[in-house]
Amino acid sequence: MSDEIRVRIGSEHDILAARQQGRELAADGGFTGSDLTLIATAISELARNIVEYAGKGEIVLALLTNGTRRGIAVVASDRGPGIPDVAQAMQDGYSTSKSLGLGLPGARRLMDEFEIESEMGTGTTVTMRKWTHNSSSTARR
Repeated sequence: MSDEIRVRIGSEHDILAARQQGRELAADGGFTGSDLTLIATAISELARNIVEYAGKGEIVLALLTNGTRRGIAVVASDRGPGIPDVAQAMQDGYSTSKSLGLGLPGARRLMDEFEIESEMGTGTTVTMRKWTHNSSSTARR
């Protein structure tokens, strides 16, 4: 990814900074209206998970081009405890922190592509992409 923006995550303030940086970059990449809100919300969910479960981490943002499609990539990574059961964590309503449990599954629904890798004791990396010329019917859910 070229021209990436790196946002260190370790506090509530950093969550807001990542959200704002993502929104601005997405606007620069041609996203408008509700797509800007969806991207910013997905970034917030991942940043909040970093603060809640790992304490600190990083979100990397970059614009993408694939033929005529333009998009944004969001990579959230931490060196936290890892997720014991990724499949369970991706279920709506599942939460180890007594929250609503909308973070990871919610972020997955907001974006077009979503991948998660987690290893116990090593950390978690989530990669999401949203495309400007992609119909919602082809989005991975």
